[in-house]
Amino acid sequence: MFTLSVLVSLALSATMGAQAQSSTPKRGLVYIPSSIFPKDDAIFLGSKNAMTWYYGYVPKAPAAVVGTPAGLEFVPMLWGDGTNSFVSDVRNAVPKVKYALAFNEPDMIKDWGGSDMTPQRAADAFKAYIQPLAANGVKLGAPAVSGASWGRDWLVDFMKACTGCTIDFIPLHWYGDFGGLASQLGWAAATFPGKKLWLTELGFSDQDVATTESFYNTTIAYLDGLSYVERYSWFGAFRSDVSNVGPNGAMLDASGKLTHIGKWYLGK
Repeated sequence: MFTLSVLVSLALSATMGAQAQSSTPKRGLVYIPSSIFPKDDAIFLGSKNAMTWYYGYVPKAPAAVVGTPAGLEFVPMLWGDGTNSFVSDVRNAVPKVKYALAFNEPDMIKDWGGSDMTPQRAADAFKAYIQPLAANGVKLGAPAVSGASWGRDWLVDFMKACTGCTIDFIPLHWYGDFGGLASQLGWAAATFPGKKLWLTELGFSDQDVATTESFYNTTIAYLDGLSYVERYSWFGAFRSDVSNVGPNGAMLDASGKLTHIGKWYLGK
């Protein structure tokens, strides 16, 4: 079994490959169309990119994305609790939905961007509003917990409470260093054996450019080499001046030009 130091060394040796790689079926986009800069849509959704899928915290594909030449697969999300039309929205979607994401950071309070749900309430809501989609062959993800220390406990408690639920994959978020990411993935793989993992929010918050780019290259090469990581999406697809995790992980600078990370991630 590899130690963390060996894993780091392996990932570092693949750093340049991460920069040069132009496509991978794992790579996706967390995307919310900008009402201020609508022309940015063409950068992220043009015909030439290295991605295959995207989501945007919503049950329906945003109008700006529908019919995009990129042909990206849309993955709907039920962001939080409450009665809704999620099942009918997904069932009526064209093209047919293959995967669905559950609640966004339910272990976090709403002031911090979470959907703020107890594991039991989330389990009840999952059964009522998401589980019926399994009958249509849609692959269902567990709620995407934050990378905070209590997120692990929340997810374990949810899985225990959600008896009879169909959980096909485990989404995770991470905004720390590479060692922490490797530990988080190792924990999830050991705790939920046989489940594929998705990293639906990924970055290294509030770091300088060199640190951020080094983390990006090391991490992308590492994720591409892990068979149990099925999909990932870098945060974020926005301009650097609106980033809430620091400006240096953004794919665009403040003027709307691609950063190094933007070019590498989109395959431009």
